[in-house]
Amino acid sequence: MKKIIVVAGARPNFMKIAPLMHALAGHKEIETVLVHTGQHYDVKMSGQFFEELNIPHPHVNLEVGSASQAVQTARIMERFEKVCLDERPDAVLVVGDVTSTAACTLVAAKLEIKTIHYEAGLRSRDRSMPEEINRLVTDSISDLFLTTSVDADDNLLKEGVPAEKIEMVGNLMIDSLVANRDKASASALNFQLLNRNKEICFGEDFKRGAYGVMTFHRPGNVDDKASLERLVEIWGEVSKRVPLVFPVHPRTYKNIQAFGLQEKIDAYEHLYFIEPLGYLQFINLVQNSQFTLTDSGGIQEETTYLNLPCLTVRPNTERPVTVWEGSNKLITIDDILPEVALILDGKGKCGHTPKFWDGDAAKRIVAKLEKWL
Repeated sequence: MKKIIVVAGARPNFMKIAPLMHALAGHKEIETVLVHTGQHYDVKMSGQFFEELNIPHPHVNLEVGSASQAVQTARIMERFEKVCLDERPDAVLVVGDVTSTAACTLVAAKLEIKTIHYEAGLRSRDRSMPEEINRLVTDSISDLFLTTSVDADDNLLKEGVPAEKIEMVGNLMIDSLVANRDKASASALNFQLLNRNKEICFGEDFKRGAYGVMTFHRPGNVDDKASLERLVEIWGEVSKRVPLVFPVHPRTYKNIQAFGLQEKIDAYEHLYFIEPLGYLQFINLVQNSQFTLTDSGGIQEETTYLNLPCLTVRPNTERPVTVWEGSNKLITIDDILPEVALILDGKGKCGHTPKFWDGDAAKRIVAKLEKWL
């Protein structure tokens, strides 16, 4: 019996590990130990995802909590080392590009434990992004590289990774979406507005295919007062043409309050700021929308599978396949109003589904692990 530790650190990781944990459940040759590092510690950002995606309770929760990246990295490494020494796994599998991904890979590599990186090879080529540093560090010391798209394979090959260590397996995010779409469709879409004594309801305040969904949290967009204030004004202008629903990231909401922007937001009747959502409600909200406006990563993949226009307000993306093949567009802040106008005029971008984004990525990963471990 081989033993593998699977690490989940933050909200994006949960959707990726869920189908893998299901595929490994009860395996006759592979024992799985799930470690949650606890980077996201409130119910909306962590516990609810485990419940909705039917992920087993973690065997270990490192409970590192919120802190600077340096402090989080140190806490994770210190606590994860003890887990590795106690469990003595044959391999450690990390996913994505969060702090836990790099920190746990470093620990395992120094203990001479085989390391597996799922979602390896993604590159934004922007080192101002903490995630890019995590990706580079993780891929520089991993032993097996599981990728989601052909561009990731190409990046790894150019960086000198031997081809036999790279395996394109598909997209676990899409596995979760395929498995939970029906259940998501049954979730309620009525929300209490933040800072307003009002509830908004699907079918009354916003209708199927006639609203936009927003997600913004990148420091370059929300940490600077002038930039965030300008975004609020643009969101408000968009909301005059089409309702916008924004499950607000805690970082963004904190800055809105600190910069005194709540009054401006409240002046726009159809600019709807709500609390962060669980996975099922969020997928239901997105799949019924007309478009998404974002600076996030995973939603670029989900909208590509759903073939919904996605406007990504960033100069680059580590998921270029969503632009080359999917329905994603990279835009600037200045592009938001004209690009939304195109969508409302029926000229939004369409695409097709990339190879292996079919709901069977977890099966391919398990088959690879059986041969490799």
